[in-house]
Amino acid sequence: MTSSDTNEALEAELPTAIYEDRLWSDKGWTAQVIKNEDDDGWAVAMFLDGQTEPALVGPWTMGRDKKNPKPLDAFAFSTLIKTASEVIRRHEQHQHAMLNKSIPVDTPDGRINVTLQIVPDEDDPYALLSAVDADGEQVAQVRVGPEFRFNNKSANAWVEDEFRRPGD
Repeated sequence: MTSSDTNEALEAELPTAIYEDRLWSDKGWTAQVIKNEDDDGWAVAMFLDGQTEPALVGPWTMGRDKKNPKPLDAFAFSTLIKTASEVIRRHEQHQHAMLNKSIPVDTPDGRINVTLQIVPDEDDPYALLSAVDADGEQVAQVRVGPEFRFNNKSANAWVEDEFRRPGD
């Protein structure tokens, strides 16, 4: 296979960019202007390639005729990508915060950071309770069930009980 054959094969795999008045697709994103079902206006939905649900849906400006939507353009598409990317980033940060908790515990040997990492498995949900010392070294880790309540009292009790599995 020659390098031109390789380039042609790679180009064939790349999705073709689309730049239409109501549909733009490029850079891993698709913007689609849709009729707003709640009123006479228009909305725009931003989809990340491979996703079935939009990352962002928002109102879209009417055109000059006050009947049809304003056509998409490069500036609007770029702004929509930036906004949708930020929405996804905030969602990921929120999800991470919901699944990862941390409580500092002061001990005679120094501060221990007790963490709980929730594993939301549909069939077997559990969490990992861990202790990390001031140097960043993991001191202990145990698996706990979904009923485990993580708070200052339980974190301190676990450290005071020399990291034995809670409930044992």
